[in-house]
Amino acid sequence: MSALGLYGRDIAELLAQQGARRQPMKGFDDIYVDIIDYIIRCTHRIWEEKDIGLIATHYSQDCPIHLMSGDVAGVEGVIAGTLKTLNSFPDRTLVGEAVIWSGNEVDGYHSSHRITSHATHQGDGEFGPATGRNVCFTTIADCLCLENRIIEEWLVRDNAKIARDLGTSAKALGHAQAKVLSAAHSGIADWRAKAIDEVLCEAALEFSTPSFPDPAKDPEEFAHLVFQQIWNLRRLSRVREVYAPHAHWVGPDARLLFGHGEVAGWIGALVSMSKGARIRVDHVGSVTEGPFTDIAVRWSFAGTHDSTGLYGPPSGAPLYILAISHWRTLGGVIVEETTIFDEIALWHQISGGA
Repeated sequence: MSALGLYGRDIAELLAQQGARRQPMKGFDDIYVDIIDYIIRCTHRIWEEKDIGLIATHYSQDCPIHLMSGDVAGVEGVIAGTLKTLNSFPDRTLVGEAVIWSGNEVDGYHSSHRITSHATHQGDGEFGPATGRNVCFTTIADCLCLENRIIEEWLVRDNAKIARDLGTSAKALGHAQAKVLSAAHSGIADWRAKAIDEVLCEAALEFSTPSFPDPAKDPEEFAHLVFQQIWNLRRLSRVREVYAPHAHWVGPDARLLFGHGEVAGWIGALVSMSKGARIRVDHVGSVTEGPFTDIAVRWSFAGTHDSTGLYGPPSGAPLYILAISHWRTLGGVIVEETTIFDEIALWHQISGGA
C-alpha cells in the first residue's frame, strides 16, 4: 500500500473524501487515508479553516519545533506561533506543492511538505507594523508523525521574500533584531553554539571521486555524495554530473537560477563566506511517481563568517544554517530544485545577534 501522490492534483480533489485507507496508519484519525492526506488535510484545517485548537490533537505535548532562529517546544508554543502568524496574515492561503515522505506506522512517518502561501500583511508582528501589502512566500516543514501526532518538526520559511514584499530586506530586519536582542543578551546563544559544534566535529573528508548513483535507485547515497563532493570538498565542477543543463533552481528570497553555471556559482558564493564551513546531511526522504523521483534533503551548514562572499565582508560571527532542499530528478539528474532557509536569521547572526 502506498500514498497517492500530490503532483498535479487540485485542492478540491485533495480535500474530498478519499475512501478506503491506502497505508497502515495505526492511531491516526479515521479521516486520514495516507500520510500525504494527513499532512495536506490537517494543514488546511488548522490554517485555512482556522481550527487552531486541532493542534492539541495533532502535536505531541512536548513536540520540539526546530527553527533557524531557535527552538519552540510543546503544543502551547505551536498554538502561540500559529496565532501570531495569523494575526499578521489573517487571510493566508496555502498551496501544497509537494509532500515527500518516508517511514512507516511503527517508527513514524517523516514528511517534507512544501507550501507556497499568499497573504496580506494586516496585523502588527515580527515583520513590524501592518502595511496592507500582499506577500507570497515558500515554506518547507519536515514533520515526524506517529499515531496522529507530529512529534518533532523542522520548519524553514523564506522570510527574506516576505521582507522584500513588505518593502524592506532580510539584512535590515536581521540587523534590527540583533540590535534589540543584543541589549538583553551577550554572546552566541547556547543552542546555536551546540548546533555549530556538532556539525564542525564531523570527521574530515578525504579527497575522492566516487560515481554518483542513480537518484531513483539510491536517493540517500546520491544526496550524501552531492553534499560531500560539491559542497564539502568544493568540487563545483561536479554540478554538471548531477544537475541537468536546463535545471531550474529556486532559493531564499525567491532567487531564480538556471543551468550549471548559475547553480555552481550560488553554491560557491555561499561556501566562500567561511573558509572552514562544513555541511551535514541530516535527513533524506524520497518518493517516485511516474518518471520523476522527488528527494527531500534537510541539511545543516556551520562555520565562521571569515571571508567575503554572498553575505558581504567578514564579520567573524559563528554561523549556523538550517536548510531543506527539494529536488525533482529525471533521467539520473536534478531538473528542478527548491532550497529554503531563513535569511533574516542568518543576517541576525552576521550582525552579532545572540
